[in-house]
Amino acid sequence: MAVFPWHSRGRNYKAEFASCRLEAVPLEFGDYHPLKPITVTESKTKKVSRKGSTSSTSSSSSSSVVDPLSSVLDGTDPLSMFAATADPAAPDSSRKRRDRDENSIVGSDFEPWASKRGEILARYTTTEKLSINLFMGSEKGKATATSAMSEKVRTRLEELDDFEEGSQKELLNLTQQDYVNRIEELNQSLKDAWASDQKVKALKIVIQCSKLLSDTSVIQFYPSKFVLITDILDTFGKLVYERIFSMCVDNRSVLPDHFSPENVNDTAKETCLNWFFKIASIRELIPRFYVEASILKCNKFLSKTGISECLPRLTCMIRGIGDPLVSVYARAYLCRVGMEVAPHLKESLNKNFFDFLLTFKQIHGDTVQNQLVVQGVELPSYLPLYSPAMDWIFQCISYHAPEALLTEMMERCKKLGNNALLLNSVMSAFRAEFIATRSMDFIGMIKECDESGFPKHLLFRSLGLNLALADPPEGDRLQILNEAWKVITKLKNPQDYVNCAEVWVEYTCKHFTKREVNTVLADVIKHMTPDRAFEDSYPQLQSIIKKVIAHFHDFSVLFSVEKFLPFLDMFQKESVRVEVCKCIMEVFIKHQQEPTKDPVILNALLHVCKTMHDSVNALTLEDEKRMLAYLINGFIKMVSFGRDFEQQLSFYVEARSMFCNLEPVLVQLIHSVNRLAMETRKVMKGNHSRKTAAFVRACVAYCFITIPSLVGIFTRLNLYLHSGQVALANQCLSQADAFFKAAISLIPEVPKMINIDGKMRPSESFLLEFLCNFFSTLLIVPDHPEHGVLFLVRELLNVIQDYTWEDNSDDKIRIYTCVLHLLSAMSQETYLYHIDKVDSNDSLYGGDTKFLAENNKLCETVMAQILEHLKTLAKDEALKRQSSLGLSFFNSILAHGDLRNNRLNQLSVNLWHLAQRHGCADTRTMVKTLEYIKKRSKHPDMGHLTELALRLPLQTRT
Repeated sequence: MAVFPWHSRGRNYKAEFASCRLEAVPLEFGDYHPLKPITVTESKTKKVSRKGSTSSTSSSSSSSVVDPLSSVLDGTDPLSMFAATADPAAPDSSRKRRDRDENSIVGSDFEPWASKRGEILARYTTTEKLSINLFMGSEKGKATATSAMSEKVRTRLEELDDFEEGSQKELLNLTQQDYVNRIEELNQSLKDAWASDQKVKALKIVIQCSKLLSDTSVIQFYPSKFVLITDILDTFGKLVYERIFSMCVDNRSVLPDHFSPENVNDTAKETCLNWFFKIASIRELIPRFYVEASILKCNKFLSKTGISECLPRLTCMIRGIGDPLVSVYARAYLCRVGMEVAPHLKESLNKNFFDFLLTFKQIHGDTVQNQLVVQGVELPSYLPLYSPAMDWIFQCISYHAPEALLTEMMERCKKLGNNALLLNSVMSAFRAEFIATRSMDFIGMIKECDESGFPKHLLFRSLGLNLALADPPEGDRLQILNEAWKVITKLKNPQDYVNCAEVWVEYTCKHFTKREVNTVLADVIKHMTPDRAFEDSYPQLQSIIKKVIAHFHDFSVLFSVEKFLPFLDMFQKESVRVEVCKCIMEVFIKHQQEPTKDPVILNALLHVCKTMHDSVNALTLEDEKRMLAYLINGFIKMVSFGRDFEQQLSFYVEARSMFCNLEPVLVQLIHSVNRLAMETRKVMKGNHSRKTAAFVRACVAYCFITIPSLVGIFTRLNLYLHSGQVALANQCLSQADAFFKAAISLIPEVPKMINIDGKMRPSESFLLEFLCNFFSTLLIVPDHPEHGVLFLVRELLNVIQDYTWEDNSDDKIRIYTCVLHLLSAMSQETYLYHIDKVDSNDSLYGGDTKFLAENNKLCETVMAQILEHLKTLAKDEALKRQSSLGLSFFNSILAHGDLRNNRLNQLSVNLWHLAQRHGCADTRTMVKTLEYIKKRSKHPDMGHLTELALRLPLQTRT
């Protein structure tokens, strides 16, 4: 291809804007508006066809708003049709729906047992050795299909007798974890036995596990043992219920959601009775009670009153359990099952509770005392073992209970001696509002309790938990705090002290001023500092801080609390200290509405942010760095000194020195300083005084010094460009040139691959995007008087030419095309846009012929590069790329070139043919392009395009 000269088309930007503007059409209020609700007229069509006659159609219209899609479906939802034709026997979905309906009486405000399970297992542990009896299975449990039914029943009864006579193996000296593993193995064995139709073996496993609940040899572990064993019982109860329910379902019918015994077939009833008879034959009380309770729900298959009759009987069975600890957990399990299957039968649950009160004095009897002596357990360690069971019983009884019943229960507890344990359970389970309104009564009862059995500080802790949820009478609030703190502050054990203080801090923050909060924090510091006791209580101290900052959203008030910062000093462990600092900053960012310049807040939060920043090291994860940078940036954005711009810049200088290890923070600081320079320009309305000009140059210098310390290559490039634009807007021309030169010199350092969110990506697309933005800025950058014409553009072109591009990449040519657009815009008499009070080259050169000649030379050089590259693509594998680039270059000439020039006109025709030569062109695009040319040719000054359109044929692909 020959070298073609470039001639830019003269542009009248105002006329072009006017021609492209949408035509204004007056709109009356009654006309359509896209934001108005759509009213659809529904047409109901009914087709009637008779033999020997044509179908007749009748329609009626309605003005109601309907779904426009419904008319397509003729009113029939395909999903509904699918559901209607589905198999009616769907036991799984039916069972889920039924269970949901049955449990609807228990709302979301009822804390389920599952939420307590993990806490119990974590709290009640032991280092003593445990023992367990494992069932030794036999093959007799597998009845053959050919045996008679009577023989099968006899075999199973023999197996149960065999189990009762000692077909088991005792494992001794198990650690707690070994014990838990064995229980989990038994649970799995139960499921496996059931799945393999060894129902008797499954029952044996459940009986064996239930027997373990009568063993209190390692008494501290009993609550956790109860949790583990009852998991197995729950599994068994569910398996039995689902088995019987599945027997009620056949191909013709399915049990309704609220079925009655009349809906249950005889086979299912007989199987259900068989299970109850088997359980009734268990000789020992405790396994018989637990196993029957686990299948209590199965009474629904036999009788409408089955559950209501069984609950009182099971309650009476518990009276036969002598050990009060075993007894109270049996009552807890009965309450658990009762709330799941019949929460409306509160009378039976209440009877269970009052039975418990009658036997409560056993806890302090000689039998228990002797047992504690044998095991070497003190009473203060023994009584808390009752708490999980008692708390659960009280929760079940008090759920939606009337005020009168709660008052009666409370009065009965009062009459019992040594009732601290009961009192604690009452405060743990009753509604917080009930407790809060009677706070002074409870404080009186706490004072009367015997300190030796159940520590008073635990009672005050339970009371404090309620007062955090509900407010006591306003007149009692100060007295309540004084009475509680008298007891709390006398505690010698730091752990006991901080457990109570953690709860009461929230009450203090909620109802009192910073003076009282300061007193409480001072007392905590006093108790936790000796012997560095705070090192063992970081979770509680963290909780205290969170509660304080949750109630003090005004940070000027918070940091004026004298003991707040000394309290923070107790967090000596770095990881904990950083977490606390993060909590403080999160609350500040969330609740600080207005920018601040309060020196108290700034100094305190700078210290907090510095603590977070200094925790960063080589091992810190990127996510953690991002989180810390986000919090610090949130603080920086909220600092404002108003019109005192110099003080603001001083703050940014100090922040740069403090947070130099977090790149996102430095980036934020650069943006903040650039914004500060633009705010100064706004205040001065672009007319800088000597003082503001010097200040703006200081801002520009800040950015120029800071950017090289960043690591991210594109971060630096974009900040150089952005800062150069800010310098240009503030008439700092030499500084702007320095930024742009720095950006140009950095381009050769751009690597082929860059890390984006942990993944390596090619960098060329990002470089192309940056250069396009850069070209847009270079249009308005005036030439330096001591350098040549378009010196920045020439330097940039040299860098682009020398950059090593990917072998199969066309990005270099796309960049050259953008340069051509830039040079074409630079040749116009008046540029498309300007910066106020900055003279661009259109003003400096005023259309000088030498400037235009230099511009055209650059255009020809760039065009030569583009055409040379198009030649290299004349290979089979690159023909599609050649076609695409050829059409793109054609469009560039069409938009920016003067096609009245014959040689340029001929080049455009050649490019059109090149795009179609090998059948790789996008025909649709070319058709639209040709239509556009014909449309443009009708404009008064575009008549030459008519001839061009005739020379541009469209070839069909063959």
